[in-house]
Amino acid sequence: MFDPRLPLPAGKLPLPFLEKLLTRFAPSDPRVIVGPKAGEDAAVFDLGDRYLVAKTDPITFATSEIGWYAVNVNANDVAVMGARPRWFLATVLLPAGKATGEMAEDIFRQIYEACEALGVSLAGGHTEITVDLNRPLVSGTMLGEVAPDKMLMTAGAQPGDRVVLVKSAPIEGTALIALEREAALRGRGYDQEFICRAQRFLHEPGISVVAPALLAAQTPGVHAMHDPTEGGVMTGLLEMARGAGVGMTVDLDAISIAPEGATLCREFGLDPLGTIASGAVLVAVAEANAGGLIETLARAGYPAAMIGAVTEPEGGLVARRGGQQVEWPMFATDEITKIFA
Repeated sequence: MFDPRLPLPAGKLPLPFLEKLLTRFAPSDPRVIVGPKAGEDAAVFDLGDRYLVAKTDPITFATSEIGWYAVNVNANDVAVMGARPRWFLATVLLPAGKATGEMAEDIFRQIYEACEALGVSLAGGHTEITVDLNRPLVSGTMLGEVAPDKMLMTAGAQPGDRVVLVKSAPIEGTALIALEREAALRGRGYDQEFICRAQRFLHEPGISVVAPALLAAQTPGVHAMHDPTEGGVMTGLLEMARGAGVGMTVDLDAISIAPEGATLCREFGLDPLGTIASGAVLVAVAEANAGGLIETLARAGYPAAMIGAVTEPEGGLVARRGGQQVEWPMFATDEITKIFA
């Protein structure tokens, strides 16, 4: 039972409480096509001949390459709506007593390089030295545009669709653990080559999903996409099902887990299915088009696999492992919070 008087855990607000807040403070402007809704990746505004897609997200777990993270995680959420990211604004808060010009320059360099790689313009923002911070924080806003008939939503999944996972999990979680717990890993006997390989997950396979998402958005039969972040792949699937008001059956064995991610999660007692998963995309696609989507993505260098199916609402949430039905893995908070406790 949720008690609003008690301290909240790190991570996202509890989903039922968040949904209550968003319902209470819903927008009234008819030009807001997609407003605040749990599980939706971005807001959408009707500008007449096109839709403006807007996303804002802070970087709170990462400290290394925080500027790169800020651009990419926001761009991901715009791209899975079928929109091309165009303009980025950054709020950079630096810790008083620790901030240096070198620190500020490094973060701005990361932001600029990430924007340049995606063809995005750094359009503005705000920077300040802030008291009571123990590390830098960056909150980004990404704007993009899409033709009205090309927009996709998390809530677009339809019964009969197949669920496809693009790339693997947990890409961001793997990089975060290796970057934030490097000393601990060395102390536990992990060699530097393994640690560096896991740290490079930020760039290879990379947390950006802009290219595969925009490719999938142009593929016939795609009804919905979602960027699984906090709470991992299983929370992302839950958000898709709840948003669309459908059931879902998922084969847990079909979810690709990167070996490095599996090793690091096991080392720190994390479940990779509930560990922050930027770098992957969840796609709901018509059954007749699922094979073609997977082939199209594979030809472009993005591995993808069918992991489940969308069912009628009365089918509920069904997870299978080894051919047997098991309890659907639920995560009140992201598993990655355990390494920051």
